[in-house]
Amino acid sequence: MAIATAFHDDAPVTFRTRANRIGLWLFIASETFLFAAIISTRYALAGTDRPEHLNQGLALAITSVLLCSSISAYMAETSIVRGDRTSFLRFTWLTIALGLMFMVGVTLEWNEGLRDFPPGTIYGSIFFTLIGLHAFHVATGLLALLVVANLGHRGHFDTGSSWGVEGCVKYWHFVDLAWVVIYPTLYLVS
Repeated sequence: MAIATAFHDDAPVTFRTRANRIGLWLFIASETFLFAAIISTRYALAGTDRPEHLNQGLALAITSVLLCSSISAYMAETSIVRGDRTSFLRFTWLTIALGLMFMVGVTLEWNEGLRDFPPGTIYGSIFFTLIGLHAFHVATGLLALLVVANLGHRGHFDTGSSWGVEGCVKYWHFVDLAWVVIYPTLYLVS
């Protein structure tokens, strides 16, 4: 292990970045299978049935917030690549704020779900499992964004060394993309 670590530490930046990207894509692929298994379970257990009491307006609002957060995350990444630290930090904090707004919306959604379709029902179990899994990923993405913002504030990223930002933003886009599939699965299919 020490030899592999020493080799990785001494490896050229392009090799390390390429290895990091491959690792991230493998991780995202494994997470995709997890989401796919739970989404397919929704159809296996409940078919296309859904309760009438779903709050479509709230779901659309939090979806819009999350999609906007992907734009701000992208802007943060392109800002640091251009060397614009001020814009990078501004867009990173905006992404965090939008992610927190999404989590508030999920909390409201859960409260309504507990009343209208409790976890003991088939749809309720699917709903809380999918939303909970996704909310966990949003929370870990927010934690990663906080770390990136803190490191960026201390000057750790620049135009030639921004892998931490790139990796974090790619993960955030994955989380957003997962919601783009979860949203119609839970709210639109009938």
